[in-house]
Amino acid sequence: MSEETPGFDEKPEVPTGAGADDAEPKAADSSKKEDEAAPAGDKAQDVALLAQLDQARTALGERTADLQRLQAEYQNYRRRVERDRVAVKEIAVASLLTELLPTLDDIGRAREHGELVGGFKSVAESLETAAAKMGLQQFGKEGEPFDPTIHEALMHSYAPDVTETTCVAILQPGYRIGERTIRPARVAVAEPQPGAAPAAKSESGDGDTPSDKDTDAPDKG
Repeated sequence: MSEETPGFDEKPEVPTGAGADDAEPKAADSSKKEDEAAPAGDKAQDVALLAQLDQARTALGERTADLQRLQAEYQNYRRRVERDRVAVKEIAVASLLTELLPTLDDIGRAREHGELVGGFKSVAESLETAAAKMGLQQFGKEGEPFDPTIHEALMHSYAPDVTETTCVAILQPGYRIGERTIRPARVAVAEPQPGAAPAAKSESGDGDTPSDKDTDAPDKG
């Protein structure tokens, strides 16, 4: 039984501490440099993104303003076209109905004389109904106050039973479409009798004279 020599089977210890210590500072330095470089790169990238975002917002605002302006112009165009269309329609309708007024006058005179009978009556009423559907309205009545904006006075007289200028006869009815007068009513007017009011006062004065004489009579006696 031999004696084992101590130390031959054990591996010699290699001093590894020196190599590891040298590598660790180098790795720390490189990671530190990377950490310092990374924030700088991220910051530049953020600045670039913010600049692009501002440009996108500016472009969006300009496009939105252009769209709103175009929409407003389109709405104004639609309103203008609609207004012109209505005006052209009103002018055309007024022109057509103006040409029909003499025929409507003939129908009115025939009705007054009892000549609106038979088939002629049906045709006349159909024409009047069609004209009314197109907006034609007749106006002018006896006894209404004279209005120079809608009446045309063809005859003038005085009457004791009126207190203002009054239409006493409708010679030709007036016609309007909505608020637009296409022909004034042609009328005969009467004004209050001149001197009627002073005459009434003189009569009352004459009535007072006898009373004054009567009151003076006892004094004379």
